[in-house]
Amino acid sequence: MLRIYAGNLPPDLTEQEFTALFAEHGRVRSMNLARDIFTGRCRGFGFIEMEGHEARAAISALNGFNLRGNSLRVNEERPGGRGGRKRR
Repeated sequence: MLRIYAGNLPPDLTEQEFTALFAEHGRVRSMNLARDIFTGRCRGFGFIEMEGHEARAAISALNGFNLRGNSLRVNEERPGGRGGRKRR
């Protein structure tokens, strides 16, 4: 099972559209679309879990895909904590 990061998503994207986009390449095991707490709009990124070979096919097909004027960034989730670099 691989967890996929999808970024640069349009703000009006729905969970159904997000899932359908990846379901064209295999079975989506789980989905988490980041939403703004106040507006409920998509924050521009989300995560999908799929089987390994299906996930790799989805990454290959969707990385750089143009969705409503946004060029998607799709790759395997990178291990690590939240926020990237540590603050001093």
